[in-house]
Amino acid sequence: MTAPNHTSERTTVIKIGGSTLDGHRDNAGMWAALASLAARSSNGVVLVHGGGKAVDRHMARLGVASERKQGLRVTPRDQIGDIVGVLAGSVNKQIVCDLNRAGARAVGLCLGDGAMTECRVLKPGGMDLGCVGEVVGGDVALLHTLVAAGCLPVVSSIGFDSDGTPLNVNADDAAAGLARLLKAKSLVLVTDVPGIKGGDGKVFPRLTPVQIEREVESGTITGGMIPKSRAAAKLAVELGISVVILSGEDPIFLTRWASGEAVGTAIVPG
Repeated sequence: MTAPNHTSERTTVIKIGGSTLDGHRDNAGMWAALASLAARSSNGVVLVHGGGKAVDRHMARLGVASERKQGLRVTPRDQIGDIVGVLAGSVNKQIVCDLNRAGARAVGLCLGDGAMTECRVLKPGGMDLGCVGEVVGGDVALLHTLVAAGCLPVVSSIGFDSDGTPLNVNADDAAAGLARLLKAKSLVLVTDVPGIKGGDGKVFPRLTPVQIEREVESGTITGGMIPKSRAAAKLAVELGISVVILSGEDPIFLTRWASGEAVGTAIVPG
């Protein structure tokens, strides 16, 4: 399969999760690969990051236990200031530093900067998670301006509601929200796995939502990859774009993907 040309048409959104960041904080190759990808893309790259592991460590130092429901961090109002400080502060600025050292012109932001997103409190099934939000709209003109100036926006998943209250947004949801607003060409999820594997242990280069459900039913896709695959399929359908799952374990994967190779698993709307 021939991968799409990543240097044409529209912006690419890349999301890096907290686990990948923790494992590769000192990996200069990954930052160099991201900087190179941003430089080569005529319509730019927007990087969205999580940082759950760093938040867990910070809260543990404060003697506060972290709680999650349905995979989302419960964020009481008296904890949101600390979480903002970690995600939009220390984690975001360290990523900016690493990327700039790799030759990028990285600019640290959060979802609320420049009114790029509008967020509201998220209550899945009526469940109260505290200051947890979702992206419901916004104006990404700031991102377009930065990309046109040759910058690499690095966006933490902290947004604001209409009253100005900071909200902690799941990083996958933040990336999807920005991809939707940007009408992105593709959304790349950099994870700790090389993609979705088949029964023979080889990575599927391409899957549709129907094929994913078939592989789940057959027992080929199992465990934690089931929700990850289904979430990516849902995003592909909602956004009408390719959602790529690839590994951050080795920067060569990002480099090869940026060069147009079929790396990882591309989940397409079908």
